[in-house]
Amino acid sequence: MVNDKAIEGVSDVRDESDRDGMRLVVDLKKDAIANVIVNQLYKFTELQTSFGINNVALVNGRPRILNMKDLIVEFVKFRHEVVVRRAQYELKKAEERAHILQGYLIALDNLDAVIKLIRESRTPDIAKEGLMANFELSEIQAKAILELRLQRLTGMEREKIHEEYEAIMKVIEGLKELLANEGLRFALIKTEMQDVKKKFGDERKSHIEYLATDISIEDLIEKEDMVITVSHLGYIKRTSHTEYHTQRRGGRGAMGGKTREEDYIDQLFIASTHATLLIFTDKGRCHWLKVYEIPEGEKNSKGRAIQNLLQLPQDEKIKTIIIVPNLTDEEYIEKHYIVLCTKQGIVKKTKLKDFSRPRQNGVNAITINEGDMLLDASLTDGESYIMMAVKSGRAIRFPEAKVRPTGRGAIGVSGIEVDDLNDEVIGMLCVNKDDKNKTILVVSERGIGKRSNIVELNEETGEYEDMYRITNRGRQGR
Repeated sequence: MVNDKAIEGVSDVRDESDRDGMRLVVDLKKDAIANVIVNQLYKFTELQTSFGINNVALVNGRPRILNMKDLIVEFVKFRHEVVVRRAQYELKKAEERAHILQGYLIALDNLDAVIKLIRESRTPDIAKEGLMANFELSEIQAKAILELRLQRLTGMEREKIHEEYEAIMKVIEGLKELLANEGLRFALIKTEMQDVKKKFGDERKSHIEYLATDISIEDLIEKEDMVITVSHLGYIKRTSHTEYHTQRRGGRGAMGGKTREEDYIDQLFIASTHATLLIFTDKGRCHWLKVYEIPEGEKNSKGRAIQNLLQLPQDEKIKTIIIVPNLTDEEYIEKHYIVLCTKQGIVKKTKLKDFSRPRQNGVNAITINEGDMLLDASLTDGESYIMMAVKSGRAIRFPEAKVRPTGRGAIGVSGIEVDDLNDEVIGMLCVNKDDKNKTILVVSERGIGKRSNIVELNEETGEYEDMYRITNRGRQGR
């Protein structure tokens, strides 16, 4: 029986009977997800059972563990050996029978002389020796002739002996051809297996699937969008997006989170419960966190310290978070990159695949020079433009292709020159080359803002012109 209190979403469990017999009926709550409940039943009950198979077999007299392909190969070798040994045995028996029939035919061709010799012989041994000497018969043939019943000497029986001899000679010819031709032997193996399938085969009553333990926690969690908030002091929480409602212009809004007096909301974004967050710190390390692992809280709750969810040192601060929909999609992680930049103008590009194997303690995403720190990270498709801006008001724009992909432990290359000791990079953007309608919003420390197009349409020429000139990386910008 299923304990309905142990599985969330189940309202009632009962037995029902119909013409097919008894069955267990599980009633779900109104908002329950059927697939999630089924996966939970598989995980927490005996509806689905897994067991291990150790495929050990004797191969050439020695035990070996075989995979499925090896099992098939060894089985075919075994069947081939069976076919050869069976054909050799049948050929031996057929040749022995043909040898006796050949003696019968010799005796029938010389019937009167054979009968006379047998009648004149005093003992069976003398008759046997006489047959061997006068008609060039072997001992086996002579003995078979002496044991031949008189009814086999009739005309009809003589024809049967001739027919049997001709048939067995064809069998011998076929067996010799089978033993000489490997292709015929494999064709026979195939035919015999098809006959077995036709005679004994039926629909499969079991299914070969992944281990029940391979059901991940994601299979037990509903896929839905969540609002993630991260405060400046490192408090994080997730809230269902359904708790936020659209308001008209002029509305007061709603409380989105509660913080300490010295704290404030630093990041807010929407992500699926099945998505993975790549969390980058100022020391250049990357940590992984599933959205469903983030504690769920109400809109006005403070959240939980992220140090309780990650093994994050006290002296490290979160700088940026990247949302990855699926880290197991090989095609996706092969075609996407993580672009990192530091305050001293270093830029680095690494394949997303290098971040596809989560580790509990995190990994180094970039080697940081002394006095530098990681500023930002972005997910790209390899065909974007990288824009970097410095504190003094300069900005640079260059193609992402100018940055060669490197491993996680690399330092990176120069993205923009930062000559002044008081100057530093304050932000980085990765803009797709086809996004012609996007604008750049720049806000100064004193609250002065400016919004400008990346490209603008020249009405005279009808072509788009770059508002931020494209240069090579490592320049000063303007």
